[in-house]
Amino acid sequence: MVFFKAVFLLLFQYLVLNSGTPVIIGHHYPPHKSLLTDKAALLAFRKCIIHDPTSTLANWIEAIDVCNFTGVACDRHHRRVSKLSLIDVGLVGKIPPFLSNLTGLRILDIVNSYLFGEIPSELFSLRNLHRLRLDSNSLEGPIPTSLASLSRLTVISLRENRLNGTVPPSLFSNCTSLLNVDLSNNFLTGRIPEEIGNCPKLWNLNLYNNQFSGDLPLSLRNTSLYNLDVEYNHLSGKLPALLVENLPSLSFLHLSNNDMVSHDGNTNLEPFITSLRNCSSLEELELAGMGLGGRLPSSIGHLGVNFSLLSLQENQIFGSIPPSLAKLSKLAGLNLTSNLLNGTIPPEISRLSKLEQLFLSHNLFTSNIPEALGELPHLGLLDLSHNQLSGEIPESIGNLTQMIYLFLNHNLLSGTIPLALVKCTGLQKLDLSFNMLSGNIPREILGLQEIRIFINLSHNNFQGNLPIELSKLKNVQEMDLSSNNLTGSIFPQISSCIALRLLNFSNNSLQGHLPDSLGELENLESFDISKNQLSGMIPASLGKLQSLTYLNLSFNNFQGMIPREGFFKSSTPLSFLNNPLLCGTIPGIPACSGKRNRFQSPVFLTIFILIICISSFLSTICCGIACQRLKAIVSARNSASSRRSKMPDFVHNFPRITSRQLSEATGGFDERRLIGSGSYGQVYKGVLPDGTTVAVKVLHTQSGNSTKSFNRECEVLKRIRHRNLIRIITACSLPDFKALVLPYMANGSLDNHLYQRSPTSSASGSSDLNLIERVNICSDIAEGMAYLHHHSPVRVIHCDLKPSNVLLKDDMTALVSDFGISRLMTPGIGSATVENMGKSTANMLTGSIGYIAPEYGFGSTASMKGDVYSFGVLVLEMVTRKRPIDDMFVEGLSLHKWVKSHYYGRVEKVVDYSLQRASRDESPEMKKMWEVAIRELIELGLLCTQESPSTRPTMLDAADDLDRLKRYLNGGDTTTTFASSLGISSSTLGDDSNYSPQIAVDRNI
Repeated sequence: MVFFKAVFLLLFQYLVLNSGTPVIIGHHYPPHKSLLTDKAALLAFRKCIIHDPTSTLANWIEAIDVCNFTGVACDRHHRRVSKLSLIDVGLVGKIPPFLSNLTGLRILDIVNSYLFGEIPSELFSLRNLHRLRLDSNSLEGPIPTSLASLSRLTVISLRENRLNGTVPPSLFSNCTSLLNVDLSNNFLTGRIPEEIGNCPKLWNLNLYNNQFSGDLPLSLRNTSLYNLDVEYNHLSGKLPALLVENLPSLSFLHLSNNDMVSHDGNTNLEPFITSLRNCSSLEELELAGMGLGGRLPSSIGHLGVNFSLLSLQENQIFGSIPPSLAKLSKLAGLNLTSNLLNGTIPPEISRLSKLEQLFLSHNLFTSNIPEALGELPHLGLLDLSHNQLSGEIPESIGNLTQMIYLFLNHNLLSGTIPLALVKCTGLQKLDLSFNMLSGNIPREILGLQEIRIFINLSHNNFQGNLPIELSKLKNVQEMDLSSNNLTGSIFPQISSCIALRLLNFSNNSLQGHLPDSLGELENLESFDISKNQLSGMIPASLGKLQSLTYLNLSFNNFQGMIPREGFFKSSTPLSFLNNPLLCGTIPGIPACSGKRNRFQSPVFLTIFILIICISSFLSTICCGIACQRLKAIVSARNSASSRRSKMPDFVHNFPRITSRQLSEATGGFDERRLIGSGSYGQVYKGVLPDGTTVAVKVLHTQSGNSTKSFNRECEVLKRIRHRNLIRIITACSLPDFKALVLPYMANGSLDNHLYQRSPTSSASGSSDLNLIERVNICSDIAEGMAYLHHHSPVRVIHCDLKPSNVLLKDDMTALVSDFGISRLMTPGIGSATVENMGKSTANMLTGSIGYIAPEYGFGSTASMKGDVYSFGVLVLEMVTRKRPIDDMFVEGLSLHKWVKSHYYGRVEKVVDYSLQRASRDESPEMKKMWEVAIRELIELGLLCTQESPSTRPTMLDAADDLDRLKRYLNGGDTTTTFASSLGISSSTLGDDSNYSPQIAVDRNI
């Protein structure tokens, strides 16, 4: 029996060694991929990625079947995981390479998260993968060449990341199944590989918003392209006529904002337009912003029966519009803005029965507006502004009942406003400004009650009374009737226009008084009635308008006292020029004269003289007593000089308080009164005997550093006074007890408001601070820090600026506090030097981890630019609600780098969710302001946290720009960005990395 076993084993070994095929015994040789290995890979993925514990991955646990994991699907036999789809989950981290263990995967979608780092080359193991989507993340580095092994791919979408380098030609070496390629919104460079022509089934190619150069590869004619979008690159050469004539299925061709030219030295558009005849399915053609020269050829009328959008704006196209354009029967959008077109607008355009938007502005069109334009039944936008059109506005405009936006401004139009215009009841924007229109503003204007955004009739020759029917426009946000010949008065019913943000009646001949009802326009931000003949008192009700940021009452006949409330508290004489009868407390305005009364009566003068005599007598007695005690006082001070040198030199009028009184005020330093603690001591809420609520900061006397901190804080607080810096009430110093008494802030610290705690958990929930409050707080902090650095009697470097050291008053005014480790700057010759605090690492690394300037780690002494860095981190923290020591910031990723990686793309991905949620229901205008403010804050934060101290702005610069941003949010007219106002170009933000200033453009294909 043993013999037969031995023979069998030898025979078996012989077969194994000579067959060339491994023999599998059991289920473990070679390693067998199964649901167990897939589950292990997914659990390892979950462990490596930062995610919300309550998110999609919450049920990814060992006890649950992997096929029931959220976002996971298995094949029909439940043998392998075939699909991993995680969209809008908010994952943070790098893609772990062991995803390559999911070899049965057919679909891999991780979209709209915060993945960073490079795409792992190990993904080449996913040989069964059909769809790879990693859109809208922060992935960087090159596209791995190993992806060429995924021969079954039909879709590869890596758009909206930070990928750079060139596209590897090998990616298209074996792409017979590839249908869809989307690499848009990245930083890819070089040429588009010729090898892309190896993909015969390719129907969608999106490469827009990159930095590709060179010609479009002619090999694309071997594909089945339906959509080709390469806008916003640096592609050059002639318009690709030879390519497109070989793409019969092409429906969408977007080439805008490249460096291409038309034929014959950029003078001939006809070869390219003619080549499009073969694209019988073409629907959209976009060639905007390229500087293309030439005339519009008549062949443009043969662009296909489905052609619907033609965008040729911002070029150098000259001549007239060919009448053949009218053959495009399905054309819905025509944009020829900013060209050199001249002649008349052809009436044949009226045959474009499907036309919805017509842009012909910023050209050289002359003559009249054709009556035939009134035959476009679906026209919703008509922009003929900035031309040389003359004559009257045709009555046929009233037939455009679908009209929403009408712009006829900056022309030579004359006559009156046609009454038929009121038939356009859906109008939301109407601009007839800068023409020569005359007559009365028709009272029938009330028919335009749907105007929601603006009506601008300024700079014309309108006359007559201001029509009271304007008060019917309850939804209008901006009303500009300036620079006309209007007369009459401003009627009280104007308050019915409750949505008004801007009201401009300047440079007319209006008379009478301003109505008190103006105070009911709660949304009014800008009010200009300068250069009229208005008189009477300025209504005090205007002071109630909290939103008002611009007021111009100049060149009128107003009289009396200027109100003191609201806007008038901070107004300047520029708002009241040439009103000689006005008076008030504003610098530059004459003060109002008082009455001559009892102060000049004989009785008053007698009493006054008697008081002076008695005071002089008492003063003489006091001086005598003082002289006798002077020597004793001086000697007493000399004997106590050594003791006093160890005590803070407080101002004499500080109230004295004992440790016993502080103990009683805080209930024996009851733990329930504890409102804060730190490395040097605790802060308690207390009530003094006079009823004043205070914060008592008790320091650990066992620590020598605490004693130094106490002395330092006393030394700083006694010398500074600013509305945005904490003030000291008094202090108590004993050998074994030291405490500071500070004002109590009911709103607590900024840290508490940024990271609110839920009632049932210690985890931070959302913040209750809206955007305007955050901007105001940043501005307050910057003002306080600017005072410390530049205006304080002794310049102070704070060294520990962070949210927990910013306190908020009842009105949410921010106060910088905690000067325990601050440094004083002493004057030097031509500069200032920081006091010597020793050379220990502890002294060099002054501050809190995450807020310490990087140069401190290399031995640099404390500096004002170090405070600027800490302030920049705080600003970024205010926007993102992410602490700089958050767990996500590992392996070289920092708050600065994370925010910066999204600044030129989808910046909303780093913005605090509570801010985004608050902006969702806002109007488009408010959303625009929100976006501007967020970008400005982020830009300031990035500038302040640059690695090189010399490139950071000063706190004065930061304070000025935040003040400008506050005015903008309150309706000011500032458009200056932080980078320009600080004298720093956008490229400066990339000094310490390879970030490109390319602006991402959102697209919907």
